[in-house]
Amino acid sequence: MKRKFEDVLVSWKNKHSRKPALIYGARQIGKTTSIKSFGEKYFENMIYINFELNRELAEDFQANISPDFLIHRFEVYFGEKINQETTLIVFDEIQACERALTSLKYFCEDAPEYYIIGAGSLLGVALKREDFSFPVGKVNQIHMYPMDFEEFLWAKNQKMLADEIRVSYEKREPMDLALHKKAMGLYREYLIVGGMPEAVKEYTENNSLLEVAEIQGAIINAYVADMAKYATPGDTTKIMACFDSLPAQLAKDNKKFQYKVVARGGRASLFGASIDWLLASGIVIKCERVDQGQHPLAIFKDIASFKLYMGDVGLLSHRAGVNEYDIIKGNDHVFIGALTENYVANALTQKGYPLYYWTSGTSEVDFMIENQSDVFPIEVKARENVKSRSLSVYVKLNHPNYSMRISGKNFGFENDILSIPLYAVFCL
Repeated sequence: MKRKFEDVLVSWKNKHSRKPALIYGARQIGKTTSIKSFGEKYFENMIYINFELNRELAEDFQANISPDFLIHRFEVYFGEKINQETTLIVFDEIQACERALTSLKYFCEDAPEYYIIGAGSLLGVALKREDFSFPVGKVNQIHMYPMDFEEFLWAKNQKMLADEIRVSYEKREPMDLALHKKAMGLYREYLIVGGMPEAVKEYTENNSLLEVAEIQGAIINAYVADMAKYATPGDTTKIMACFDSLPAQLAKDNKKFQYKVVARGGRASLFGASIDWLLASGIVIKCERVDQGQHPLAIFKDIASFKLYMGDVGLLSHRAGVNEYDIIKGNDHVFIGALTENYVANALTQKGYPLYYWTSGTSEVDFMIENQSDVFPIEVKARENVKSRSLSVYVKLNHPNYSMRISGKNFGFENDILSIPLYAVFCL
């Protein structure tokens, strides 16, 4: 399946001041597959090392991590010549070998001509351990995410529809009604399937939601297993409690994360580190509160108030046990608002936007994004009903150039509000 991440890797390859790449991302989002595909497509040969499997090579790093020594060892072990211009070297599951991570510093300083990629599913978690020496300033850090809705359309052989969505977005003109309904139907499928590549592949090939659910369940089980593997027993219990509370947190009218929903008497001092673990693993993403609509938003954030969303909307659907038929058919569903917000949070994160939301009194705007100088409020609605007192309050207080409303309605621009259909968030 075509991934946008390939373009990110090509851009890294062509950088004049290229450093070793260090790729972050949750488990099962397709990092290894994408890296291998990139290597096969753009290099004559590839040296691939998985440190969870190649334990004997990991031992070599304990002896010496100079580039000359390592390159020679790789050539002998794999029986092939490493050419600095045509060979890609991959360190996968690099968190399993601390010295391999440290070696990236020396490749950057002493042998920058080599193409090296390091990746790991629990890399963010591992780096929080005190014994890891991170090569600060010596790597290009790249984040990878699940497949977005446009990639889902490509996988469904709907590239022409995706292109038409982009045209309508650029022209600010409504889509043809039949195409709008088709895109909304595919968007609702995405709410259930999500963007985990194995789930998307299963759905596009066999159209089986039952098999998709089994794949999603296996991915969540792998997350839980990682919690037990990379945390102490006491911490594991708290991490799992926070993770298990996410559907209930998002089902509330006020989706602010509340520790009391995790456990009676819960507080930040008890569960704060558990949330940090979930964030570092890529399993969840955080949306922080601001009380001002001014640039830069980061200086106005309230660190005590935040929302947590699942890193993939399909996994949230599975975790919450939603009725798949009702979602896909567009029937009323008590959890549709939460799924819609989570989908938009995923899409904005995939586009590189830090997540913020705004509140003032009883008014709340779902998301805030900014460019170099302007801040734009985003109101999210699951249906075509788009009345919103909160957005009106925000506009009166902050006077943005224009506002955005993401909903089930077609494209349009009226009263300084840009209407963006739910299926078109990838265009932002």
